[in-house]
Amino acid sequence: MFDFHSIVAEIIRAESRIYDLVSETPLNHAPLISKKINNNVYLKREDLQPIFSFKLRGAYNKLIQLHQDEKGKNVVAASAGNHAQGVAMAARKLGFLATIIMPVTTPEIKSEAVKNLGASVLLKGNNYDESAQYAKQYAEKNQCSYVPPFDDKMVIAGQGTVAAECLRQLCNIDYIFVPVGGGGLLAGITAYVHFINPKIKLISVEFEKSASLKYALEEGLPKSLEHVGVFADGIAVKKVGELPFDILRDSIHDAITVSADEICAATKDIFTDCRSVPEPSGAVALAGLKQYVSKHGLFDQNCIAIVSGANVSFEMLRSISDRAEIGESKEALFVCDIPEKQGSFIKFIKHFYERKITEFNYRWGDEQRARVIIGFHKINNESNDLFCQVLNAEGYTTHDVSGDNLVGFHIRHMVGGRVEKTINERIFRFEFPEKSGSLKQFLELTDGMNITLFHYRNQGMDTAQVLVGFENLRESLEEFRHRFIHFPCFLCEETNNITYLKMLRK
Repeated sequence: MFDFHSIVAEIIRAESRIYDLVSETPLNHAPLISKKINNNVYLKREDLQPIFSFKLRGAYNKLIQLHQDEKGKNVVAASAGNHAQGVAMAARKLGFLATIIMPVTTPEIKSEAVKNLGASVLLKGNNYDESAQYAKQYAEKNQCSYVPPFDDKMVIAGQGTVAAECLRQLCNIDYIFVPVGGGGLLAGITAYVHFINPKIKLISVEFEKSASLKYALEEGLPKSLEHVGVFADGIAVKKVGELPFDILRDSIHDAITVSADEICAATKDIFTDCRSVPEPSGAVALAGLKQYVSKHGLFDQNCIAIVSGANVSFEMLRSISDRAEIGESKEALFVCDIPEKQGSFIKFIKHFYERKITEFNYRWGDEQRARVIIGFHKINNESNDLFCQVLNAEGYTTHDVSGDNLVGFHIRHMVGGRVEKTINERIFRFEFPEKSGSLKQFLELTDGMNITLFHYRNQGMDTAQVLVGFENLRESLEEFRHRFIHFPCFLCEETNNITYLKMLRK
């Protein structure tokens, strides 16, 4: 068993010196999440730090302990995000000159954020590991102090102040769920909790595509993963730290992993309860908490999830939103083959009549079969497998693709393409009220027409937006409008739209 005394002593010292820059973040009760999963859930809001991440704690504590005569000299760190900002802010506070080595793939918004904190940025390496190797060489060559992101006693002690705050803020704690990348945050929390109150159970939570700690525990020592998924980029680390692993190997209660869908669902939960949007790695702990209490049947336990950061790009919010309801098991996504003949849409859609359809994608392919992707809200947590069996029994070859990342992030938005032969096709864009039964009513008004393209996606707004292609439509625009005179909709012909002509016409 690791001797925690020295780490705990450093955590106590860190508590006495970091709060002139670091915030003591609140431990917020999450009433809506608590009610939903029948446990008392508390969120440790590290997303409220000045750099929107817990990383400031370890970086500042590391720089404080450097000898006084080091001030005015360079410190060097490698990071693609939160650690970089932590080192930059801490260096500015203490008068150090900071150089941050970032991968060449780092988005400009992140490198600019570091520069705005007063640090110099060098883009070196294609990933974090290559950047870190360069940073160590740079530090040695230029006689600088290297600031590791997690594999360092003083960094770990700084992160451990999170645990000291939690134990002050809540008397009775049963579980603490902690996100893991390199392991520094969990190591600091584990050292302090194990020393002060070993009855508290500590659960590590990793993204399933970057579970370096779980892999190390299985292998008995830290080993590099061949590949890491970057959806939760804040914890996308190939190899857990040596020192964190020594602390954690015999001290945590369990190590679990979560999917991208579960992370997105947890992000939505945090937003609903706190009106805050964490980055994916910031929602990992809550995703693990929800999974764990469900799997183990926990009830009325006091559970803390560390919300580790909120440096999420605005562009990523769409993907998170798209996946959230699948992660909550509220939405299902099926791929179905249906007969390519008139009336097939109406007959097929009747099987979903009581369900709210969230997406319906179709593109004409050949004379026999059509393939659609359909998303829908499930009723009373119905079984995807059973509903697939019902559709298969009706002659629709059906596959449940709800948890397929390729479909969720890409293919569901790429249904379509050019048809194999030239067809006489006209394209229309429709807008109509988003309410139960509207899509069915719309399809009934197109009954008897040969639909060649169809795309609909529920956008969470009051108005549904649909793109439809028709073959051999000989009506004038005014005649076509008259077909929908009793249906409240706006329509616009897009047959000459340049994007359609370039991308969807033969």
